Amino acid sequence: PGENGGEDMIIIACTDDNQGMLFNHRRQSQDRVQRQRMLQRTGGAKLWVDTYTAGLFSAESREQLEIDDQCLEYAADGEFCFEENPGTVEEKIEKIILYRWNRVYPADVHFPIDFSGWKLVQAEEFAGSSHERITEEIYERVNPNM
Repeated sequence: PGENGGEDMIIIACTDDNQGMLFNHRRQSQDRVQRQRMLQRTGGAKLWVDTYTAGLFSAESREQLEIDDQCLEYAADGEFCFEENPGTVEEKIEKIILYRWNRVYPADVHFPIDFSGWKLVQAEEFAGSSHERITEEIYERVNPNM
């Protein structure tokens, strides 16, 4: 487990246009190119995931993963946590990397963070393997001393 119980981690998530993430306990979508880009974004650093999410990754990329169903609790300062089943505690987050599918899917679980306290600092579109256009958005806290 992480050194300090998940303060100031970097959350990574995928959502549709309505912040939807899951429907009937299953992810809305997935994309191979998005996963590769996410691993590159971490710069080779550890990526915390739960057991459900770990199944998305190839054997080679699993070496970079730290797999624990309580990953939000264990990720330490500056560590990345790919969160597919929101239980996010907003005050523990320093940065959000959001991948948007740029469409609307059925959803019964949504990304829980209200972006009013966050600033979009970077946005870039790229072509995925299953989606013509995926948008990567990076958010930082407006007031980091929250």
